[in-house]
Amino acid sequence: MPDLLWDDVKVLFDPEVNGALPDVVVEGTALEDWQVLLDLLREQGWQYAYSVGGEPMELTSAADMAVAAYADGVPELRVCLALDMLVIFRMYRTESIDFDVDLRELQGQERLDVLVDFFCLLGRRLGKSVLMSAEGSPDHPDLGFDVDADRVVLM
Repeated sequence: MPDLLWDDVKVLFDPEVNGALPDVVVEGTALEDWQVLLDLLREQGWQYAYSVGGEPMELTSAADMAVAAYADGVPELRVCLALDMLVIFRMYRTESIDFDVDLRELQGQERLDVLVDFFCLLGRRLGKSVLMSAEGSPDHPDLGFDVDADRVVLM
């Protein structure tokens, strides 16, 4: 049984209501957590593209991302979780892992399950909550991976 049923949450995934790019964040992180994310990406074999200030670059380590963030611009990591389903990480600071998903790519139970599985995988690996809120409303999460419940729940 899925953590969330599409019929129960589809209003949260309506781009006309919530904006197309909800805010997703893992708070209370450090550089080591970013490295865990990169290790997870490689372990899972997801395709990705990395750039800094719009310039494609080779992804080496979280430490190099942090150097780029403070010197050259915002590092951006585009990860393909499934066909036509991107997660876009931006390193604004090391103290949080911020990323976007596109609600237009997340329609239906199958796509919701991919997102939920990703939130669970990331949250468990980091031991931290992964929270999603409507675009521009980061203080009011709608759903996320709850560490204590060990699953994705409505907030």
